[in-house]
Formats: sequence, C-alpha cells, structure tokens
Amino acid sequence: QVQLVESGGKLVQAGGSLRLSCAASRRTFSTYAMGWFRQAPGKEREFVAAISWTGGITLYADSVKGRFTISRDSAKNTVALRMNTVTPEDTAVYYCAGRAGSARRLQVEYEDWGQGTQVTVSS
Repeated sequence: QVQLVESGGKLVQAGGSLRLSCAASRRTFSTYAMGWFRQAPGKEREFVAAISWTGGITLYADSVKGRFTISRDSAKNTVALRMNTVTPEDTAVYYCAGRAGSARRLQVEYEDWGQGTQVTVSS
C-alpha cells in the first residue's frame, strides 16, 4: 500500500491560481498511475485529473480541461495539480489517489487514497 499526503489547499480568490501536491511514501510510486478527485459540500466525489505512470498520458474532467494541469516527478515521488483561473465551483476537498496500472477516471479503480486538502474559492 502507498501512503499519500496532499498539501497546498488554501483559500483563493476567483480567477486565481494554486498548486496542490501529493507526496507518496513508496518507491513503487513510479509504476503507479495517479489521480486527483474532489468532493464539494453536499456532492459526491468526482474525477478531476489522472496521469499515467510514465507521465505520457493525462486525463481531465471536462470541467477543468484547459485550466488544470496534472504532472508528476517520479524522482521525488510527487504528483501535482496546477489549478488556474479557479471559480467558486472548484471549491472542494481534493484527494490524491493511486493505482497500479493505467490512468483511469473511475475512483473505484484506485487502491490508495490520501486524506484530502481543502480548496476554497471566494467570489
């Protein structure tokens, strides 16, 4: 099992930017596909972005495409989510997740999860 710890969540104004980071505990992280999911108050957790273990394949939810960028640094065992032009609709707890295998959109296919980091966007 891989332990995942998110950081970088904060209060930001609409139109601003922030960067979330997820640190993984295990060297085999380099063979894990990683994903970001989010859960807004009163809503179900939803897919945001995912990246393959090579970094060569990225997936995005339509709602964040063109604004968010997922990246990874396997040497540092980290994955990041760069969030630009945020809106109040991006307010949520953001979770990092990992799975052995290819990048996927479905959360049920992810084996390891972090505790989440709160992102709040003010209007």
